[in-house]
Amino acid sequence: MPGTSRMPISLRESFNSVKRTRPPNNPWQVLNVDLARNIVFFLFLLRWTRRVLWKLKGRGVFGTVAELYTDVYRVLYGYFLRAPGVRTQVRRQVGEAIAKLQTKLVPANATRHLALPKEGWADDDIRKELDALASMDHTRWEDGYVSGAVYHGEDDLLRLQTEAYGKFTVANPIHPDVFPGVRKMEAEVVAMVLGLFNAPVGAAGVSTSGGTESIIMACLSARQKAYAERGVTEPEMILPETAHVAFRKAGDYFKIKVHLVACPAPAYQVDVRRVARLVNRNTVLLVGSAPNFPHGIIDDMAALSKLALKRRLPLHVDCCLGSFLVPFLEKAGFETQPFDFRLKGVTSISCDTHKYGFAPKGNSTVLYRTQELRAYQYFVDPAWSGGVYASPGLAGSRPGALIAGCWASLMRVGEAGYLASCEHIVGATKKLAERIRDTPALAAELEIVGNPLVSVLAFQARNLNVYDIADGMSAKGWHLNALQNPPAIHVAMTLPLVKVWEKLAADLEAVVEAEREKERVRAVEGKKAKGKADGDAAALYGVAGSLPNKSVVVDLAKGFLDILYKA
Repeated sequence: MPGTSRMPISLRESFNSVKRTRPPNNPWQVLNVDLARNIVFFLFLLRWTRRVLWKLKGRGVFGTVAELYTDVYRVLYGYFLRAPGVRTQVRRQVGEAIAKLQTKLVPANATRHLALPKEGWADDDIRKELDALASMDHTRWEDGYVSGAVYHGEDDLLRLQTEAYGKFTVANPIHPDVFPGVRKMEAEVVAMVLGLFNAPVGAAGVSTSGGTESIIMACLSARQKAYAERGVTEPEMILPETAHVAFRKAGDYFKIKVHLVACPAPAYQVDVRRVARLVNRNTVLLVGSAPNFPHGIIDDMAALSKLALKRRLPLHVDCCLGSFLVPFLEKAGFETQPFDFRLKGVTSISCDTHKYGFAPKGNSTVLYRTQELRAYQYFVDPAWSGGVYASPGLAGSRPGALIAGCWASLMRVGEAGYLASCEHIVGATKKLAERIRDTPALAAELEIVGNPLVSVLAFQARNLNVYDIADGMSAKGWHLNALQNPPAIHVAMTLPLVKVWEKLAADLEAVVEAEREKERVRAVEGKKAKGKADGDAAALYGVAGSLPNKSVVVDLAKGFLDILYKA
């Protein structure tokens, strides 16, 4: 029939012949296939049953249901944000917010250098341009108006660091035979920090580019240890919800499932009982902070240490922020808690030498109880065509000049200097806390979060919008840190800030009084209390806290990162 494809007769007969001569199905073969299917189904069912049981054990029935509800609500809200009409409006508002950020961060009339100059500039011209860049309008950290960020900033130490940097500008620790001085300084820096944290004999450490890398490497070490010693292929770690975000980054990079544990009021320390309930055979690491970044609270490290020993798990103490303050609290006469290697369950500690160690930015350390634990973060490739390759961390080449600056800083300040810094910085933090508690206008409206023992002081607002307070302080030239979950502001005391903490307290009182007056005016006008928050901090954190799905905030954050690279 035209248009119909027919199989040739010879080929059709051959095919039919094969069909006639094919042996009947082997019953054992059918049985094996069915058995394999049943085994696969059983393993699938076992895996998910185990996961459900672990979830119920860790979160409880009500906690599991609440978490499921939150996840479903977040997904559905995400679909809502992508609906045609809503999506257009959201994109427009995100675009407006990013444009506002760009106006603030990228000067409109600045000269831009978007290509290499045809001829190299004269040294004096470069110096003139560098002076102009350093003098661009900015929050005056030099006057102590910035929370954290710059922890020392005195001219004498800066000059010494610059001199040390200049002597080792071309140095690279990846070539220890070419730059033996850098190798020696790096080893000595690690040894000094190990001693500061009462490390036992046989302890070891590595220098890194900052606290994030230190934390990431500790997580990698724990993951590799669990894989090598217990065969764990689906690793999980348990951390306080206030732990540094670098742990979540490590989880994302290394595919470690992250369990967040609440830090309930009034102590705002991690709930160790909930941590214990979440432990299972896939757990590779427990985490505590000393102190945490948001609220400056030291977790109950003694209880976490006992749990780690009982369950034979690594315990990491994040002391990046506490760095060279927490080890001196007791000597300075301040209240403290156990946190270091004297707790037998502590297996690793991260400590930033570039914070209260006053080293140049780009310096940190990660410390381990044993050399074996440190070796789990190493990377070695013996078969590369370029030769045997080995590196202690993420980076290959590293700036030896920064190591020299760090070594010079530690040697210049010394134990006596760090003790004095602890007395000044922690002392000023406690005075600021007392001022907030003892000043009627501040005590009526602000509530300090927990019992901070070190340099970070966080406070919430009782009746006012705390983000309006943050914007009011920004208008007075202060650069403080706005927090979320719960909404709050924190101050990280530094040596520059020590000199002006009383000015900070006075401006804070003035801003609180101004916000209270606004509320009184609203009440007279018959408006709802806590009027609309229009400031920058409120626009970001107020919206972020109210949205179940954070995709809008993610878009804003990505837009901000894009702006940083806009020339």
